[in-house]
Parts: sequence; C-alpha cells; structure tokens
Amino acid sequence: MRLKGKVAIVTGAGTGLGRAIALMFGREGASVAVNGRRPGPIEATVKAITAAGGRAMTVPGDMTVAADIQRLIRTTVDSFGQLDVLVNNAGMMASRTNAADCTEEDWRKTIEGNLTSVFLCSKYALPELIKSRGTIINISSMAGLKGTPNRAAYGASKGGVAILTRGMALDYASRGVRVNAICPAFVETEINRDFLAALRRSGEYDALVKRHPLGFLGEPDDVAYAAVYLASDEARWITGVCLPVDGGMGAGLA
Repeated sequence: MRLKGKVAIVTGAGTGLGRAIALMFGREGASVAVNGRRPGPIEATVKAITAAGGRAMTVPGDMTVAADIQRLIRTTVDSFGQLDVLVNNAGMMASRTNAADCTEEDWRKTIEGNLTSVFLCSKYALPELIKSRGTIINISSMAGLKGTPNRAAYGASKGGVAILTRGMALDYASRGVRVNAICPAFVETEINRDFLAALRRSGEYDALVKRHPLGFLGEPDDVAYAAVYLASDEARWITGVCLPVDGGMGAGLA
C-alpha cells in the first residue's frame, strides 16, 4: 500500500475526480477525510471506502468559507492524529463565455470557487503539513496551461492555480512540504456530462476526441493514479510540477 499510514483530505470528493481520488487513496492505505457540500454523495464515498476495508469519514463544508475549512482541518487532525496530504479538488465549471460576455458575477464565482478555495485550504492546512512534511496536490486543468476559447473565467482561475502551485512549492520546499498540480484535459465526469452529450448530438464529439493524440477521453481513475503517485514517498523529489494528464493534448502546438 503506497499511502499506508498517511492521512489525506480530499475536497469535492462526492463525485467525479475527487471521488475517484478518495477511493484510490483509501485502497492505498490512507485515512481519508472526504469533503463536499452535499452530505449524500460524500457519505456514499465514505461507505465505498470503508466497505473495501479502508478508513474514512465525512466532513461536509464549503471550501470558499474559511470557518468550514478550519473545521475540516481541525476535525481531520482530531480524528486521525495528523495531516499528510491535501488534495484541493473542489471547484466549479463556469459558463462557457468569452471575456466580453462573461458576467461580473460569473467571474467572481469562478475565481472564488476554483482559485480562492485552493488558497484558503492551503493557507489553513499548511501549519499541519509543515509538521508532517506533507504534500499539497491541486487539481488545475489544461485550460490553465493553454488558452481555451470561450473559457475566460475558467481558464484564468485554473491558470491561477498553476501559478499558485509553483509559488507555494518554492515558499515551502525548505520546510519539507511538496506542492504539485494535476492538469487534466477532457475527462468524462458528472460535471461535464451534459456538455459531452451535446457534442455527441451535434456530431462534434469525435472531433473533441481527436484533439487527444491517444485517441480517447480520460476517466477519473486516470487522474487518481497520478494523485496517488504525487502523494506517495516515491515522488519525494518532485515539487512545483503542473502535470498534464491529457492524452497528449498538450504535446503539440495547436
């Protein structure tokens, strides 16, 4: 078990990438604090972890609210004794608009949900992670590494996550804390199910798939495998990396 003895927080772990990461962390021996806004989905995630012999608990809360974040960290440490890994996965998909059409409200919500949440969770977790010489894994996006049409707010928020990742990696390397990001391309999850269904109806789905040189879209476990590696001691000399998990999408110029 690659994460045996480690304690992890996974935010936004009721569905999609967060759920896959939490489940795989549990299988690899970590004790997992499963966070999300809705009790039902995170309870289902914990039930799946414990049914497989793992150790997990739910800590519901909104990761844009400092008091909820502080409670999440305090509850995790009180229950499991320490904190070794923070996975900042909680976020939102913004409306698909360019800068001129993006409303100020959408902009603020997207930056708050995707970037400010990462800052706040990291800020309040770092004192515990310094004690354990732990690691932060931020879920960014290929949209944060390359320009993407009609994704002004989302791209800016995820680009901010990438830069914050590198900055924190430099700030805390001397104190033994590693900070990395995973940057997925298109992964089939609940959050983009309607979008992908619309592409299938319009006949544009195949064109999207062809943008990934490996010839298929990712699945949540593809991201979870990367998270397990970055959380493990095998990655002890890796920090400040924004790792594309993208089927080759980012390898070319286009």
